[in-house]
Amino acid sequence: MRVSVFGLGYVGCVSAACLASMGHEVIGVDVNQVKVDLVNDGKAPVVEERIGELIAEVVRTGALRATGDVREAVMGSEVSLVCVGTPSEPNGSLCTTYLERVTEQIGAALAEGAEQGGRHTVVFRSTMLPGTCLNLLVPILEKYVGGTAGVDVGVAVNPEFLREGTSVRDFFDPPKTVIGELDPASGDTVTALYDGLPGEVFRVPVPTAEAIKYADNAFHGLKIGFANELGAVCQALGVDSHQVMDVFLADRKLNISPAYLRPGFAFGGSCLPKDLRSLVHAARRADVSVPILSHVLPSNSDHLQRAVELVERTGKRRAGLFGLSFKPGTDDLRESPLVELAERLFGKGYDLKIYDANVSLSRLLGANREYIETRLPHLAQLLADSVDEVLEHAEVCLVGTRDPAVLSALPHGDGPVIVDLIRLPDAEARRAEPGYVGLAW
Repeated sequence: MRVSVFGLGYVGCVSAACLASMGHEVIGVDVNQVKVDLVNDGKAPVVEERIGELIAEVVRTGALRATGDVREAVMGSEVSLVCVGTPSEPNGSLCTTYLERVTEQIGAALAEGAEQGGRHTVVFRSTMLPGTCLNLLVPILEKYVGGTAGVDVGVAVNPEFLREGTSVRDFFDPPKTVIGELDPASGDTVTALYDGLPGEVFRVPVPTAEAIKYADNAFHGLKIGFANELGAVCQALGVDSHQVMDVFLADRKLNISPAYLRPGFAFGGSCLPKDLRSLVHAARRADVSVPILSHVLPSNSDHLQRAVELVERTGKRRAGLFGLSFKPGTDDLRESPLVELAERLFGKGYDLKIYDANVSLSRLLGANREYIETRLPHLAQLLADSVDEVLEHAEVCLVGTRDPAVLSALPHGDGPVIVDLIRLPDAEARRAEPGYVGLAW
């Protein structure tokens, strides 16, 4: 394919050189003439493993050249890959100035009929927040092109997952390829661009592709911060943190796995809250600052509060809650977030009914009974004997369980407002219904 790559920084330079080495005909574009001249001389404008020899080779064969002329680049390509920077503004917001400018330039070139034969596809590879492409860049492109994105001009978002220092290796052996497609034809074009590379390809809506990059980077930062904080606590307590992490990382079932990484309701139970508190307390006693660890429980509490606010926004006063124990299949109520939710709703004066097939006040014993009598002493009058009893009572139902008897009885359309705390199996279909609100979206 004939590809123009806008921006010859790390991402653009590596993308241009690697695509050229795959057999594509690539034109690099940059406002910095020094970068343009370096590429045309077969030299890399960035310092990066393998990039120098790769650029020298693809320039020598004629597969890559560079220019400062946008019209020339668009005229000579079928696909424009936008790799310009999106730095932070002083207040932390995303700077989209360069993205907007390049989009205007590409749109103006297309409006002049610069690209000959076939539909041009604009692929945004720059990191940008969800909504940037559809709400900001697409209108700019349509204004200058004088047509409709997805019809007259292709549009896609294709985030990169290149690490500085190993970016050439990462390009040829990507962890995944993500294509946010405005329309299937745009997605097909980007898919063809990377034909032959290993790794799974995900074709998703445009905002999803934008968000995936942020999910990755936020998690990478979180992992590093977590490891460093834990290391500091271990050091203060006289423990070898690398031994701890070696064992931690060996657990591929719960630790390094998809476990617990699905948006849903707050966590609770007899272990997680207690152990987080004691670890943070031990860190404070040792004068070790652990801002990540110390904010996990407040974050969890804030998420629970979001569920309360969803109920408040319905304006309904008769509420039903399905689920009470902290984990399905148990009657353990200790530090259950659903108990906390029930307590907050009851305290706000909601007329509440609760159903949990595993919870019977007469069977609660020991610490479990003591806990519920302290936190929710009115539980006996709140518990319902059946799903139907809750549904007949409630104007708004909060679903915190996957009990088949509950799921099969939940009405569609007319009936109580459904507040989904767990992402119901039919959540996609229910999302279009006026009486459905989800916490796990």
